[in-house]
Amino acid sequence: MKPAASIPQQIVAMMQAEAWAPGTHLRAQALADRLRVSRTPVNEALEVLEGKGVLRRERNRGYFLEMEVADLPAELMEASPDDEPDVLSAAYFRIAEDRLRGVLPDDLSEAALRSRYTLTTAQASAVLSRIAQEGWIERKPGYGWTFSTMLTTPDSLLQSYRLRLALEPAALLEPGYRLDPQVLARCRAAEMHLLKGGIATDEADKLHNRGVNFHESLVEASGNAFFIDTIRRVNRVRRLLSYRSMQDRTRYKEHCRQHLQILDLLERGRNEEASVAMREHLTSTLRNLESISGILQPQSAKTPAKAPAKSVAKTPSRKRPAAAT
Repeated sequence: MKPAASIPQQIVAMMQAEAWAPGTHLRAQALADRLRVSRTPVNEALEVLEGKGVLRRERNRGYFLEMEVADLPAELMEASPDDEPDVLSAAYFRIAEDRLRGVLPDDLSEAALRSRYTLTTAQASAVLSRIAQEGWIERKPGYGWTFSTMLTTPDSLLQSYRLRLALEPAALLEPGYRLDPQVLARCRAAEMHLLKGGIATDEADKLHNRGVNFHESLVEASGNAFFIDTIRRVNRVRRLLSYRSMQDRTRYKEHCRQHLQILDLLERGRNEEASVAMREHLTSTLRNLESISGILQPQSAKTPAKAPAKSVAKTPSRKRPAAAT
């Protein structure tokens, strides 16, 4: 019988299965809930991972992922079948697309999910835990699961971007705005990763998480709790449509350069110019979303769902620029 994986190994397995981006915040209580242990062994595991350079501890904030998942130390990898991550990822994206297409009910049991997606009990538990952590499903009192409200129409996604247009440029102008140099460097490294090939190779969830991390990091630097709470809520509910928009990624290089320009301006303390650049960036993204409304429209329930493509089409389409950021 295979020995149970250690707590550090289990946390690392989550990082791999869910493609956590550098800068991801590891909250001890959330991890304890997922692993069904107390906070004490989780805190000890986080210290171990910090000692191995996997995590970075920030005073009064907690632990953050310091490295790319691909660079995690081999000794922390939990032995598992080679195809397990692929099975979990495929099921995750099928559930996301099926929910977006309206073929899944608001409430469902774990048994129904196992049957529909041909998953083992452990696999179903892992996928549901991931979705719950991302905030688009919740465990019902007593039995079963219920999906949270998410954006499912192009119009609702456009509305969310108009809200962001009002919020994010203003956040950069807040009194006392300060973007930590380490956070800035982490955001810059993420954009360079994309420009060096990540746009074509990263899974949709990883690409979405990088964009979320960029925008939330910049808003968090404002110190305005209302701005921070709002941007987190908006990013949570737009996840599924964001995945669908990534079927075409032809404009992601432009988005990366815009992100880098904003970071450069903030690094030099030119927040007013950075605010203007953020407004132009979000306005451009909003126009792009309007131009790919065909991709975002609900599909027929009879149309087989498929995970968002990893790579950019060989012949870029001028009519369907990538939008989500």
